[in-house]
Amino acid sequence: MAVIEQVREGMHVVAADGKKIGKVEALKMGDPEAVTADGQVDPETGGLVGTVIDEFAVTSKLPHHTAERLLRIGYVKVDKSGLFAGHAYFASDELDRVEGDTLWVKEGGHTDH
Repeated sequence: MAVIEQVREGMHVVAADGKKIGKVEALKMGDPEAVTADGQVDPETGGLVGTVIDEFAVTSKLPHHTAERLLRIGYVKVDKSGLFAGHAYFASDELDRVEGDTLWVKEGGHTDH
């Protein structure tokens, strides 16, 4: 089972070194087999996914290519705690494991906003 399939809203999120990052605010399963999101249809609106990508890029304040990648492979949105509060987005391939009520992320990058 993929790590993202074990994630639930409200879980604590910690970095590889054990430092608290925040809590899971939202998550979206992706389609890792998809080569691109171009031309796919949004099941809710019937419109092209490109519109969904554009909207996500604007609301998340992420670059378009990052927003497209996160929508394609899936992501976890984390409500960050501490001095640099805000949001962080972790792609499904950046998730390490779930232990109890805690999501561990791999060492390395994530996207803050």
